[in-house]
Amino acid sequence: MATTSETLGQKQRRFTRMSVRLIDYAHSLGYEITLGDAYRDPRVFGPIGTRLGYGESKSAHKQRLAIDLNLFIDGKYMADTESHRVLGEWWEGQGGVWGGRFQDGNHYSLEHDGIS
Repeated sequence: MATTSETLGQKQRRFTRMSVRLIDYAHSLGYEITLGDAYRDPRVFGPIGTRLGYGESKSAHKQRLAIDLNLFIDGKYMADTESHRVLGEWWEGQGGVWGGRFQDGNHYSLEHDGIS
């Protein structure tokens, strides 16, 4: 688990390990996953606090602490937040932030400096 003194780099590495476990967990439940947005390069999307293109101006994607996962059940793409609930609640139990709490169900992140 995280400590209050955890650096951004340490969180990024923990987030990567957690993401692998989340994908493995989804597969164990019979879901299929494809990867959506992960890192949003500030040269394209702007630095923290600036919005260029799509997405939030303050985004954990810009910190390498968020990933969007595309969920498939029986080959059908599930775009709705509710379809991610089992995974999202599991993710929260691991210490992560699930975007389903703010109508972005396929978003899985870790909080850093108030950004999730």
